Amino acid sequence: MPAEQTRFLDVVDPGALATVQDLGRVGLAHLGVPRSGALDEPAHRLANRLVGNPEDRATVEVTLSGATFRLDRAATVAVTGAWCPVHTGPGPGSGSGTGSGTGSGRRALPWGTAVTLTAGAVLELGPAEGGLRCHLAVAGGVAVPPVLGSRSTDLLSGLGPAPLRAGDRLPLGSVQGAPRSVEATAATRPAHELRILLGPRADWFDPLAVAGLHGSSYAVSSDSNRVGLRLEGPALRRRVRRELPSEGIVLGAVQVPPNGQPVVLLADHPTTGGYPVVGVVASADLPGCAQLRPGDRVTLLLA
Repeated sequence: MPAEQTRFLDVVDPGALATVQDLGRVGLAHLGVPRSGALDEPAHRLANRLVGNPEDRATVEVTLSGATFRLDRAATVAVTGAWCPVHTGPGPGSGSGTGSGTGSGRRALPWGTAVTLTAGAVLELGPAEGGLRCHLAVAGGVAVPPVLGSRSTDLLSGLGPAPLRAGDRLPLGSVQGAPRSVEATAATRPAHELRILLGPRADWFDPLAVAGLHGSSYAVSSDSNRVGLRLEGPALRRRVRRELPSEGIVLGAVQVPPNGQPVVLLADHPTTGGYPVVGVVASADLPGCAQLRPGDRVTLLLA
């Protein structure tokens, strides 16, 4: 039999930021390699399931403003994470989903559902609503060359493919399964409450300041990114003033730099750090961190 022809997803417009992400470089922190991977991991896994992919196939993580792509061959796609309007057009492609045409070849598609598009179809993801990041899965997965076992873009270390640019052509892997139906697909909600498990350096802070974390309100800083969610609000006063030698840190760790403003470390965080960690965000709340926008309010709760 002839070899399957390579299929491609062409980047027409990456928007504010679009990156390739899978489940990350797990198990390499002892070598100084960050984990990276999808910030909203449940959304990434769901998008892959919808199009019939194994959950570890790479998807495209699209940030805030939306993005536009073109398929060179027919393919099944799905969008999850934050809700956003999804359309085909104004190219020759059309979708199998429902939606009203506009008379110009542009057609609305359902969000959170597997949709099969024809060869040459243009796929438009509009601005995220009620969140920050969407995941686009294509049947077969994005098959850029893996680096240290993962296809994820790591913005801190530079490992993996660079952030997507207009004109990039992403190869797609072989289709392994049929699309799956889901009765109801919910958008990931921003985590306006974050549960924090204290430690390992909670004793480096004023006990009253630590106790005051429970119920404290913070605003998400515009300096937040895939490395960390920076919070602005009541400063955490230090009790221990000496410097802390660098030590290992984990996903969700709440570091406190000298200004006392907490930083929740996300997927592209370094593997070590010298700022004391007052606690760690409960893992169930981390997907919601991926959907927080600058200016959103967050209440911290001691678990």
